[in-house]
Amino acid sequence: MASNGLQIQRIDTSRDNARQGIAELRERLSPQGNVVSEAGRQKTIEVFGEELSPIEVVDRICRDVQTRGFDAVLDYARRIDGVELTAETIRVPEAELRAAYDAADPAFLVSIRRVRENIAEFQDAILHRDVRVDRPDGYLMQRYRPIRRAGLCVPGGAAAYPSTVLMTAVPAQVAGVKELAVVAPPTPFGAYNPDILAVCHELGISEVYRLGGAQAVAALAYGVDGISPVDKIVGPGNLFVTLAKKHVYGEVDIDSLAGPSEVVVIVDSSTEPEFTAADLIAQAEHAPGASVLIGWEAEVLDAAVAALETMLGELERGDLARQSLEQFGAVILARDADEACALASEIAAEHLHIATEDAERLAEKIPYAGAIFLGNYTPVALGDYAAGPSHVLPTSGTARFASGLSANNFLRANSMIHFGPEGLQRLARDVRMLATKEGLTAHRESVDVRSRRAPPNP
Repeated sequence: MASNGLQIQRIDTSRDNARQGIAELRERLSPQGNVVSEAGRQKTIEVFGEELSPIEVVDRICRDVQTRGFDAVLDYARRIDGVELTAETIRVPEAELRAAYDAADPAFLVSIRRVRENIAEFQDAILHRDVRVDRPDGYLMQRYRPIRRAGLCVPGGAAAYPSTVLMTAVPAQVAGVKELAVVAPPTPFGAYNPDILAVCHELGISEVYRLGGAQAVAALAYGVDGISPVDKIVGPGNLFVTLAKKHVYGEVDIDSLAGPSEVVVIVDSSTEPEFTAADLIAQAEHAPGASVLIGWEAEVLDAAVAALETMLGELERGDLARQSLEQFGAVILARDADEACALASEIAAEHLHIATEDAERLAEKIPYAGAIFLGNYTPVALGDYAAGPSHVLPTSGTARFASGLSANNFLRANSMIHFGPEGLQRLARDVRMLATKEGLTAHRESVDVRSRRAPPNP
């Protein structure tokens, strides 16, 4: 493959150890909390008076919030975010939510309503419904009921994300969750952002807190004065949010442990190079964001990389995207389409864009991905903003066992069993056998005492 000015990792599977290169890439993106920037290291020393790893920082914050409650929340807001909050100012007043809504661009609100309808339609279509299985003289059921209260994390460090409010709140509302608490950092991109507040008001969310980072997750999980504990915490965030969700899991449920955004794009000769370049940059501009390009025709990959170089010089966030592409990106020349699919499945990326002529056929060969986008006219941005599935997706290879957020994640299931005398008699022999084998004689007797009074099977 031809050389280029963009210093992106190039892997040729016919010559290179592609899997080693992919493993190294994955390690750099893994949300394990072992890597911190120099600025982050200095901030840690400033706040805690000593050098701590991100994991140690999060453990300390979560324990502190659990023991000291609201005072710790305010303390960390001041020390980490540089914001003086009080019991009166940490929650966004309803009047402020309404004012942001009234001042919002009408065209923006129209878009929000259309997107909300798209999300709600899809989420309702996939929602679990109660299932009943009838048995002789009895029945079995799987019953689904929504959780009572959910916490929604909305990022607000480098950009504002009203789309995340939609992609977390609407699935919860479709599931029937009655109480939603939004936390967003006390920044112009977070809980002081009028677009964020307007969307919350449009969705009927009145509980919005100016709170970010690990302290926000801990406050939602444990509850503090003025913030009731939730049953589940969902939504993306930085490394500290991710590690905090890991820390509180078990006290509450969480959606996933998300790392930096990522995309794998599979291309062939039918793929427009400019389309490919835009797709790769769209993830890289998250900074960090991982973009991996896979194809089996060298000239197709070279054309895409050339288009990348041109487009990076034209886009506003091109410099940030270039850094991500060079640090976390890769261009992989596979031997054929089958190997490209095998590599994509091994990566198990958050977003998989199969931008090929036979995208649907190739998709059947790739079982593991957070969300799959098919064809040249389905960029990841459609899923990020408007299509219907949530954009909260598994990253860092966890799509091997995890799924994207959906309305079903806000439901809890329980089985229901009902039998009469005949149903009891029909199952009694097997219960008696297993209870005896396990030495649980009271279990056996709970069936026998009823069997002695029940009429014999006809």
